Amino acid sequence: MNQTQKEPGVQRREFVARVLAGVPDALVVTGLGSASYDVYAAGDRDSNYYLWGAMGGAAPLGLGLALAQPDKSVVVITGDGEQLMGIGSLATIAAKQPRNLTIVVLDNGHFGETGMQRSHSSLGTDLVAVAKGFGIRDAFSTDSLEGCDEVIRHVQARDEVTFVQVFIEANEPPRVLPPRDGPFIKNRFRAALGLQPF
Repeated sequence: MNQTQKEPGVQRREFVARVLAGVPDALVVTGLGSASYDVYAAGDRDSNYYLWGAMGGAAPLGLGLALAQPDKSVVVITGDGEQLMGIGSLATIAAKQPRNLTIVVLDNGHFGETGMQRSHSSLGTDLVAVAKGFGIRDAFSTDSLEGCDEVIRHVQARDEVTFVQVFIEANEPPRVLPPRDGPFIKNRFRAALGLQPF
């Protein structure tokens, strides 16, 4: 277990729901698996972009969206396993420094979608230190619901790219599945941005 993690961690669904309630106008990108289920359970909205695959793709997709929509807050909600798969994207995010991007990593120290094998974050990898090492200055962790307020403040401020590691309980809440129709999700999201489908 990561030395900075405390047992048992925060309840993931409650944390996500509180954050999203505090940033109703944010564009939200989810990592695959449980992060998508958590965001959908908090309430579906047209400005949610659910990833069903592309492991490691949530943060880079959030980066592109933040650069294309600089006047909107962009929130990536993903898990530790998914972020570890795309860890190099943090270097590009740090190089571009999109002020409107917040990355929230729900860290249970396990790969939840493949059988709860331990992930690197429970084997000594400090994701906050990694993010800072790449050049993301505003990187911090939380293990309580009080951390929601800090996350919300960063999302609303849009003053620098932010990385948040949220230590959550290592459990698997019942799955609440968002739409699986990729073109529907994409076109609905584009319409929410005032863009034409293609």
